Amino acid sequence: MQISSAKKPDVTLVSPIAVFDAGIGSYAIVDLLRRRLPRQDILYFADRASFPYGRKPRSELLSVMDRTMRFLMAHDPSAIIVASNVPSITVMDDLKSMVNVPLFGVVPPLAEALATTQTGKVGIMGVQSMTGSPQLRQFVGRHTGDPDAVALIDASPMVDLVENGDFLFNAAATRQKVDDFLGTVFRSHPDIDVLTLSSTHLPWLRSYFEASRPSCRFLDPAEAIVQTIGAGTQGSGTTIAIATESAEYTLDAFRAMLAKLGIALPVSPVSLPLQ
Repeated sequence: MQISSAKKPDVTLVSPIAVFDAGIGSYAIVDLLRRRLPRQDILYFADRASFPYGRKPRSELLSVMDRTMRFLMAHDPSAIIVASNVPSITVMDDLKSMVNVPLFGVVPPLAEALATTQTGKVGIMGVQSMTGSPQLRQFVGRHTGDPDAVALIDASPMVDLVENGDFLFNAAATRQKVDDFLGTVFRSHPDIDVLTLSSTHLPWLRSYFEASRPSCRFLDPAEAIVQTIGAGTQGSGTTIAIATESAEYTLDAFRAMLAKLGIALPVSPVSLPLQ
């Protein structure tokens, strides 16, 4: 596979692991993969033109996933990580029929939450289309006989704080919005002592969450998904980043976020065909 980038033209990746979601959220998984498998080649795809996955109806989400899978499969990946909870929970069975390589999704670390709670009350934070889905309720039912002990919390406004860059460039406003959000959550669910960060965007706000509610534990599922990958494929340890953009979520803004995070990773623009 060859991809041109601003820094390394004609870079060849050897059986890369492709990691994607609708924006900056999935970079944390890329970073964990790089640390665990230093010789693994990685293709990091930020589909900002499709942000947010969580507000798309099922038919539109499947259309986005179909063109994404066809695009990634054209680059000969050894595996694909769907680094978004929404498709991982709601349409994963459909996605498995689209590819012939191992496919990994990100799901709430509910078993860990239930094992560590002291109060018996936990919550799953994610976007509305996931927290309101029958598939998530089924997921909860497979983990506990007491689904009422698991609150399903729409954290869509928190996801927006990450993708628009406010968490990096407007810390005071972000702190206030996080405080207001968690205040509402705990007024409705005062006994919760563990919350899962079940959008790949939410772990970027973990320090804000912990500062706002230090008595609560916040769980990031990224570590678990990276551990399931196995030994990977020996390559040159190259990471290539590519991204789509929209008028609202531009490539320049994405690059600015990476720079603010200290991530020295050139990003090349791509466009996905609609059909």
